[in-house]
Amino acid sequence: MTIGLIDSGLGLLPTAGWIRHMDPEREVILLLDPDGAPWGPRSAAFIANRVLRAAEHAVRLGAQALVLSCNTASVTALEVLRAEFEPAVPVIGTVPAVKPAAVTGAPFAVWATEATTASPYQERLISEFAPDQTVARVACPALAEAIDRGGTAAIDAAIAYAVARTPGYCTSVVLGCTHYPLVADRIRARLPTHTTLYDTAEAVARQTLRRLAALNSSSNCRSEVKVLLSGREGVLPAAARTYPLGAALADGAPVSRELLVTSGVATARPFLDGTDQASRHLTPPGSRLSPVSPGVEGGRPPPDQRVIASHQH
Repeated sequence: MTIGLIDSGLGLLPTAGWIRHMDPEREVILLLDPDGAPWGPRSAAFIANRVLRAAEHAVRLGAQALVLSCNTASVTALEVLRAEFEPAVPVIGTVPAVKPAAVTGAPFAVWATEATTASPYQERLISEFAPDQTVARVACPALAEAIDRGGTAAIDAAIAYAVARTPGYCTSVVLGCTHYPLVADRIRARLPTHTTLYDTAEAVARQTLRRLAALNSSSNCRSEVKVLLSGREGVLPAAARTYPLGAALADGAPVSRELLVTSGVATARPFLDGTDQASRHLTPPGSRLSPVSPGVEGGRPPPDQRVIASHQH
């Protein structure tokens, strides 16, 4: 069976890579929207319309599962797509990995696009899973766009902007945009060495394949990677080749775990909670986090809070 993955740009690469790694014979359709990108600063109505049009196109082409490989699209249009296509076509969303980040009880930050940061969905996640914790909401304007362009200087500038707005007492950062794992190594290099990163690509891929297995789906042995650009057949943008994973997908090449590791999108074990809210835990080698009591939203933690970390490289 065929899987359609939807995003405005290159944020679908990590999840597509994991699907290709876990099920190499599965056909995937990558639906990008260069005409409507970036989605981050767009209105909810605009995003929902673009996502619905892409999903309809994917289903016409034979997609039997849909993945919103975009946090902004998921917090905006996930329920719209589920109402339209389920139960016949499973729809899997990607939401910020707030739940696993909150498990430690320590302060953390959520990096996301402006739209996701301002969304009621993200606020509900924080209210449900981290109601008494210090959570820094960090909007990252231009980071996803810089990743789509593949420009090193612009990426580094956008990361520096977000780091400057991330309180130093945050022991972890939720990567609340699917683009960000493509530059996880650069993000980690700019944050304190004890910082843990969370993202969702591996777990969303596993959830997608589980949903298909429940439909008694099997791979179709076509092993193709098709690309649609705002509905037009095409190829991945040249900037995709900036990233090793993007180059592999552009060439239809196998995706090994080693490639995922060197791409920065695989370094540790998955966190799953039995729903579409799932994530992956990215942590620097040798790091150890101590429990930290939650502080006050928007303020500094109490003086007795501390982080104990070992730094081995």
